[in-house]
Amino acid sequence: MTVHFIGAGPGAADLITLRGRNLLASCPVCLFAGSIVPAELLAHCPKEARIVDTAPLTLDQIEAEYVAAHDAGQDVARLHSGDLSIYSAVAEQIRRLDKHGIPYTLTPGVPAFAAAAAALGRELTVPEVAQSLVLTRVSGRASAMPPGETLAGFGATRATLAVHLAIHALDRIVAELTPLYGADCPVAVVVRASWPDERIVRGTLETIAALVAEEPIERTALVFVGRTLGAEGFRDSALYDPDYRRRFRGLT
Repeated sequence: MTVHFIGAGPGAADLITLRGRNLLASCPVCLFAGSIVPAELLAHCPKEARIVDTAPLTLDQIEAEYVAAHDAGQDVARLHSGDLSIYSAVAEQIRRLDKHGIPYTLTPGVPAFAAAAAALGRELTVPEVAQSLVLTRVSGRASAMPPGETLAGFGATRATLAVHLAIHALDRIVAELTPLYGADCPVAVVVRASWPDERIVRGTLETIAALVAEEPIERTALVFVGRTLGAEGFRDSALYDPDYRRRFRGLT
């Protein structure tokens, strides 16, 4: 028996990986985060599968589901939104599986920031504008940020920032980053990236708060801040330059 953690992707049902879909189809038990994972994905589960929405459950109750499946010799597909590597709460579940000696696998998914960048039609790393992307958040009820991991600290690098789980702190984002990026720095808020009701609000650090206030956003939004969002006239990468010598192409 194995618990298969599967990144379900950002929202669109067809953005799950082939591996993830195949695992779903093979497991007699499926646990899914019903509040943020599209129900359409459950169509891949076997018709007789036990399907459990974990949205109202505690960690102890989720652990009990794993133990029961283990005792019955049934593989479990555990669907999480986005990708498992960030903000997935997988680490605490793995710790409990290790305690019981229950094996598990992790199958990555399309992360929300990638789907949001696609919705914006933007590459988040642009030559000589920004070559780093910082994935971060702000302190919330679920967990506090570690000392040293601050918006101001990350903003001092002028990297592109993708701020998760922080639409409620938009005023704080603006206040802390404006002195570092400038009031005219582009900002984009992507709501429910890749879902049918996807929404995008574009502005600057000076204007974004007022734009969002016109139609408030409560949750499931990603805030991007950085010059790459509006970059124009930047130099081409040397990667495809005819004078750039690389392994698969010599000088002509």
